[in-house]
Amino acid sequence: MIAIIKYVAKYFLPITFFVSGVSFVLQAADQSKRVNVLVWDEQQPEQKKAYPNFLGNAIANHLKLNSDLNVKSVKLDDPEQGISAKVLDWSDVIVWWGHVRHDEISVEKSKDIVRRIKQGDLSLIALHSTHWSNPFVEAMNERTKMDFHQEYGELGNGSLEVNYVSPAQRFRAPIRDEKVTPWVDLRKYPTGKVSATVYLPISCFPAYRPDGKPSTIKTLLSEHPIAAGIPPVFVVSNTEMYDEPFHIPQPDAVIFEEMWEPGEWFRSGSLWNIGKGKVFYFRPGHETNKVYFEPLPLKIIENAVIWLNSQLKN
Repeated sequence: MIAIIKYVAKYFLPITFFVSGVSFVLQAADQSKRVNVLVWDEQQPEQKKAYPNFLGNAIANHLKLNSDLNVKSVKLDDPEQGISAKVLDWSDVIVWWGHVRHDEISVEKSKDIVRRIKQGDLSLIALHSTHWSNPFVEAMNERTKMDFHQEYGELGNGSLEVNYVSPAQRFRAPIRDEKVTPWVDLRKYPTGKVSATVYLPISCFPAYRPDGKPSTIKTLLSEHPIAAGIPPVFVVSNTEMYDEPFHIPQPDAVIFEEMWEPGEWFRSGSLWNIGKGKVFYFRPGHETNKVYFEPLPLKIIENAVIWLNSQLKN
């Protein structure tokens, strides 16, 4: 009987049972090891067309089915926008959904999130139109700067001057033949001085189509833990189209690629190291499409939460 009790305590949620008429309540032995997941959702009214209780809550409800996860669902209109210092201290992984109110999250708060990622205290999963959210943009800016210093930091013998240039317009889609950001304009002078202008990423792409047509997703890295249990090819039945080139730093891994019948394609599951932490971008979605009621996109998010947490400095 003792062996059975220990087994139940280790592998199951709290459970009440009776032995010789005595009631026992067992708590899982590893409660402190559960992953704290913050699902952040802008919660704009358009979501109601597909998600009666909002998109973020749909994702959170799925994640709550996993007893290894502690899940908290918050929204932009919550106190301190749902991302107080206390909440961020609690969080291991943030799943972020935003669309039309990106600029209401301050750059300072976004940089704090990126600081936590760099320190290995937090990881970020950015979904769909979150490509323009301030936390994702600041993470891509930080990765661009890290890439620059890794490649060019030794130039100039101490006389390297660097100027980082943000996009001239915050929310602007690039034109098709525009030079893909980020990119570096490097100039060397006879004096030994080196000047570099680093054009930060636009974090957008030249075309989209919100017609709700299906897409086909190909798993490129089947052995990656984020792809565990995901078939080589699957269809998202109702989604929005984004088309490459995506103006972002080169990912460390592209786990999923997405295609549409007219010929568009997108790096739809991309992963970056940001210092000691990581950022995963997963593209499928649109708040009026029921993508996050479909089992495979939800499974990918769940896989990503678990794996990203395993990479933190616990």
